[in-house]
Amino acid sequence: MSVDRARVERLTRELLEAIGEDPDRPGLTQTPARMAQLYTEFFAGVGEDPAGHLARTISVSRGPAPDTLPSGAVLLRDIRFRSVCEHHLLPFAGVAHIAYLPGEQVVGLGALVKVVETLAARPQVQERLGEQIADAIAENLDTRGVLVVLDAAHGCVTMRGGTQPVSTTLTIAARAELAEPAARAELIALIGHPSTGSGTHSTGVGAQG
Repeated sequence: MSVDRARVERLTRELLEAIGEDPDRPGLTQTPARMAQLYTEFFAGVGEDPAGHLARTISVSRGPAPDTLPSGAVLLRDIRFRSVCEHHLLPFAGVAHIAYLPGEQVVGLGALVKVVETLAARPQVQERLGEQIADAIAENLDTRGVLVVLDAAHGCVTMRGGTQPVSTTLTIAARAELAEPAARAELIALIGHPSTGSGTHSTGVGAQG
């Protein structure tokens, strides 16, 4: 499903008029087109199946590194994402941390990033986003457990009402073996430990790329 850019442009003009603005004044003439481009980017994940990103797996025992068998979880930290809250259509953004206990088949780490980006690129609430990421991985990847932690700042909290500019929201979604708090305690501790490098950080055995 693709965004109807022409319709977004028309509706943006109507919205500008509805708030008492003149969509034809110099500063706003390009705004409808810019909004159409913005919504095309922000809502690119509507109707897209995140499972497609997990279809290409690598055998642990018969793959490129059969001597490197995973003995613990694969943890990918600090996946930056942005989404749009469906309540006010204001953005929220933050980081996702994903861990899974691998079986015989593992997936490229970049595929986990794509799952997050796909599910975030639609009107969302943070709680559901985390659950959907966990479900996509648990249902489409050979895994004994999944943990998804999201930490994000919401525009509806930081920019409207009783503004709280530094407030963030933390949510946890877990499946199978990692649904038990004791089983995921070590991973939660690792997620909270500062990264030594910059950008996305991974711990454990996984397929790079």
